[in-house]
Amino acid sequence: MIGTFWLTIFLLWLFCLPKELFDDPTSTVIYDRNGNLIGATIADDGQWRFPYNPIVPEKFKRAIIEFEDRSFESHWGVSMKGMGRAMYQNIKEGRKVSGGSTITMQLMRMARKGQSRTVWQKVVEIFWATRAEWRYSKDEILALYASNAPMGGNVVGLDAAAWRYFGRPANDLTWAESATLAILPNAPSLMHPGKNREKLVEKRNRLLDRLYEVEVMDSLTWVLSKLEPLPEEPHPIPMIAPQLYTRIIKDGFKGQVVHTTLDISAQERVNAIVQFHHEHLKENQIHNAAVLVMEVESGDVIAYTGNVPDVEAEHGKDVDIITAPRSTGSILKPFLYAGMLENGEITPEMIVQDVPTVMSGYSPENYNLKYDGVIAANTALSKSLNVPLVRLLTKFKVPKFHFLLRKLKFSTINKSPDHYGLSLVLGGAEANLWDLVSAYGMMARSLNQYPNYQKGINRKAHYLKSHGSFEEENPILNPASCWFTMEAMKEVARPEDDINWELFSTSQQIAWKTGTSFGFRDAWAVGCTPRFVVGVWVGNADGEGRPGLIGREAAAPILFDVFSAFPQSEWFEQPYDEMAQVPICIKSGYRAGEACEHVQEKWIPKSCLNTVSCPYHDYLFVDETEQYQVNASCYDLSKARKKSWFILPTVAEYFYKNHDPNYSSPPPYHPDCGQTENREELAIIYPKDNSTIYVPTNFDEQKEKIVFEAAHIQTNAKLFWHLDEVYLGETQLIHQYEFIPKVGEHTLTIMDEKGRSALVKFQVVGKDD
Repeated sequence: MIGTFWLTIFLLWLFCLPKELFDDPTSTVIYDRNGNLIGATIADDGQWRFPYNPIVPEKFKRAIIEFEDRSFESHWGVSMKGMGRAMYQNIKEGRKVSGGSTITMQLMRMARKGQSRTVWQKVVEIFWATRAEWRYSKDEILALYASNAPMGGNVVGLDAAAWRYFGRPANDLTWAESATLAILPNAPSLMHPGKNREKLVEKRNRLLDRLYEVEVMDSLTWVLSKLEPLPEEPHPIPMIAPQLYTRIIKDGFKGQVVHTTLDISAQERVNAIVQFHHEHLKENQIHNAAVLVMEVESGDVIAYTGNVPDVEAEHGKDVDIITAPRSTGSILKPFLYAGMLENGEITPEMIVQDVPTVMSGYSPENYNLKYDGVIAANTALSKSLNVPLVRLLTKFKVPKFHFLLRKLKFSTINKSPDHYGLSLVLGGAEANLWDLVSAYGMMARSLNQYPNYQKGINRKAHYLKSHGSFEEENPILNPASCWFTMEAMKEVARPEDDINWELFSTSQQIAWKTGTSFGFRDAWAVGCTPRFVVGVWVGNADGEGRPGLIGREAAAPILFDVFSAFPQSEWFEQPYDEMAQVPICIKSGYRAGEACEHVQEKWIPKSCLNTVSCPYHDYLFVDETEQYQVNASCYDLSKARKKSWFILPTVAEYFYKNHDPNYSSPPPYHPDCGQTENREELAIIYPKDNSTIYVPTNFDEQKEKIVFEAAHIQTNAKLFWHLDEVYLGETQLIHQYEFIPKVGEHTLTIMDEKGRSALVKFQVVGKDD
């Protein structure tokens, strides 16, 4: 019987403790890369209770042991000496003045919440305390105590108390501050602004006296510590990255301590810049902005400003713009350019036609509503011209571009290529700032790590300090393609304040790109250096468009202010091993052909070595006056001259002449040759064949006239206009004709003096008279 009794007691003792002593909800606490607190919120039960911290600062450790349990390091959960002293004091005073509980026993009382202080409960605490001493080390017991001790009001635990009462971490507290917190678990009601101040100071100073007696501190520290004032009103907990805090909770880290890659000083600088620009942006009723800053090499996010810090609640204060899908505008164009270089479909400066274009019912326009005729691909990118980029996408193919964007981890481009069509490169898709910064970072990292590819080259941005390992992998876009893309982006015209940046030796080179969505709802700017990628979005969280909400004016100034707040870096090294130097036609940017007159050796990606040679130069035989083309059937070729000629399609030539006064059309054939031209001499610019035209009305409900336009290679040619076989009139020099066609299907025919004609069919929609 006796053996069974003691076995029962032993089993009860062995299994008396719960698996976890505390299951209270805790605050979600986030720290920056250097351990600085950047955000925390109150726990679900209304308490400021930080998660368990296994490390107890030495000052607090010495203070709490001297105040609560001087034999803590030696006893097994119960101090008989302490119990005896408490009993003596209680008998002497005739009332309960001491409980004689050790720190371990107090910890058990905290874990058993709400139990009355009776003799029986004291026995249970002793029972639990002795078991706890076998389960936990002394340091663990002290850490559990420090993390769960009541500190007055709704503050629980040392870490929360240090921030609420002193505005800094527990490791940075003075002896006086540590002593103040050490006495609070014994009497948490003493921590009340305006009350019990003398009693609190008296108890704190007695503890400081004790610490001095046991030679924990020197005399000077002792004297100065006793002069320190008590804390007044509780300090607000820092919250300098609220949108990241919300994201961390959504990502499943609620109630945990999260160590992030953020840098508190960088975060504060970016917050200040966004707030500064917000002051003038809100005058145009633009209320929201976001900035993401990532280190290229590590992928660490060092600043995460998901919205304007002080924006009003009615304007979407809690919206995290960084993760919100928004229309891309032109911000994806560099990836098309890089992808075509990667696939060897263009050379960096290859010219592209920039003329009125209709493709599959889609009719893009340049932002300035003008056309260059032809323009180099890299210049089209730096000027963000829509028409040349759409023509490039037509050549590259939408499914291939869609596949590239998916490889670059654009998570919001999740519909089929057919859903987006050609608008994929002009804002027909949505992206978020997180994916954009990640993708631009992959290009920059490809250059930084060349030729020794390292781990994680294609990884996305991350905010967790412990982000795991990355696999070794080749870049999605090779370094040469990335280098030429960065070079083109470097030429993007900067905002007015930075327009002469190249004149200053202190200015840094930045590859950057802007984007503006349809309806002026989203303004983007993304910039890269070898060290940082900065992404900026400006707009209204509710999607309201505003005039002037364009990337270069609204987002770019923030971008360059952010870059100015960070260390500069040298420019990317040119990856020569991934390039080849070949003859390039100066006029066309293609690999030089036999007929190219002006040629220069230039570097191109090795992937571009199989591109076609220049198709725009050809040899022509002209007479001695160079006014006519000739051939052997009509002219003595011994007297003819063989000349290289830069020949553009008729419509491209029409617009190109306005930008290059030195351009000359090929001369016509000599009348004796009896040979027709081998290229199109007459072309209709507008409308395009099989197009649909909407005829708008003015304020007087009168229909607006539609201006139709044509081009002819002969400057002085006379053109005759017919609509549905009805003669309209003639034009010379400027071939534009305006009239108001009726609703329905029409055929426009234009003829020149030699009988050459062009024809298009189109449909007019709108209200008929």
